[in-house]
Amino acid sequence: MGTLLAPVAHDSGPRRGRRAIRGGRKGVRNALSMAALSASRYNKALAAFATRLRNAGKPAKVVLVAVMRKLVIMANALITQDRFWSPIAP
Repeated sequence: MGTLLAPVAHDSGPRRGRRAIRGGRKGVRNALSMAALSASRYNKALAAFATRLRNAGKPAKVVLVAVMRKLVIMANALITQDRFWSPIAP
């Protein structure tokens, strides 16, 4: 899942362009973006994380992708530890 949210650089010589996410599976990315949008509003920890990024001046899509990445990391941790998600970690 490492390439699912990996940014692709648009650099050429001295020019430094914006990054874009193009690799990975589009269906998974789309589902993850909808989950991240909801989580950034209703999950207390992720909402605080998103608010902190917005207050730091990050663009909306950068905030959304950061929340998506957090969700992937959380899902991998839950699968690795063979446990269900709970608001308070054990």
